[in-house]
Amino acid sequence: MPLSQRTTLTQFLIEQRRRFPQASGDFNALILDIALACKAIAGSVAYGALGGVLGGQAGSINVQGEEQKKLDVISNELFIRACEWGGHLAGMASEEMDEPYAIPPHYPRGKYLLVFDPLDGSSNIDVNVSVGSIFSVLRAPQAVVDGERPLQAQDFLQPGERQVAAGYALYGPSTMLVLSVGTGVHGFTLDPQLGEFFLSHPDIRVPEKTQEFAINASNSRFWEPPVKRYVDECLAGKTGPRGKDFNMRWIASMVAEAHRIFMRGGVFLYPRDTKDPSKPGRLRLLYEANPIGYLMEQAGGRASTGREPMLQVQPTSLHQRIGLVFGSREEVERIEQYHREPARVRDDIPLFAERTLFRD
Repeated sequence: MPLSQRTTLTQFLIEQRRRFPQASGDFNALILDIALACKAIAGSVAYGALGGVLGGQAGSINVQGEEQKKLDVISNELFIRACEWGGHLAGMASEEMDEPYAIPPHYPRGKYLLVFDPLDGSSNIDVNVSVGSIFSVLRAPQAVVDGERPLQAQDFLQPGERQVAAGYALYGPSTMLVLSVGTGVHGFTLDPQLGEFFLSHPDIRVPEKTQEFAINASNSRFWEPPVKRYVDECLAGKTGPRGKDFNMRWIASMVAEAHRIFMRGGVFLYPRDTKDPSKPGRLRLLYEANPIGYLMEQAGGRASTGREPMLQVQPTSLHQRIGLVFGSREEVERIEQYHREPARVRDDIPLFAERTLFRD
């Protein structure tokens, strides 16, 4: 297809910038640096075993207590090297680094902060399942930008509603960059011959209704009653209270789960549970929940903890974990409703239901 019939990522960003004549161009340049990192990671992923990055660990443990794979470390390094030099950032924070990364003094300091999960779903790498990268852009405090004080972890603890951009790259049969700069959600597909992202999915909207949900059913014994109720109703099918059949999906790569929901609707649940009472959830607020939540809300969907809107949560620590529900608005709102309602007594367990064996 002739280039004139496709909008490149660069052209898209320039068109967005023209709406704000006072803009300096730093933001556009930062997004292009992020896109470059994603292209480099896509190349490493595509080589698979031929690139010598599969089949083993990197030999270190990240701050989450997880053993890092080789591609986790490589992807983290690619993000840093692509984005540190341009003068657009005051600092970065990554799921793979214990502390924030301050821009080296020999590079100019910019007005933005970048948080990212360099390789989401890396446990799927060795079995050739789609993985991705997730990122979020925040504004840096002016005192940090001006060099009046050093970068601190506290500077990144901003609620999701203060994000100025968010997105993810999906490394699957084709490489896609899905991005929001506050004007909706748009998808760009990488042309492997030209090495350029082209706009392929303009103005993505999440369908409001769905008959598909994604959850790790192996954790069902740890679910809270509202989640158990929701899943049971979906599994009951046409004869149940929902009056329709649902399909269940689970990829164990949140980028892939989110992308499916953007394309055809659905709901994803990784809720708070009782498996580890010390952790209020499994996913990372800054690196996963907030950027995906921002994209969902921009596309007409909804993101929630199950109890409150995700983007209104005030972070308390750099690597904070949280429960996450996102997807088609009607389904997420239903799950929120179940959390607000008193716990229902189940009538299918004779010893504990109202129709008990011990009733007079």
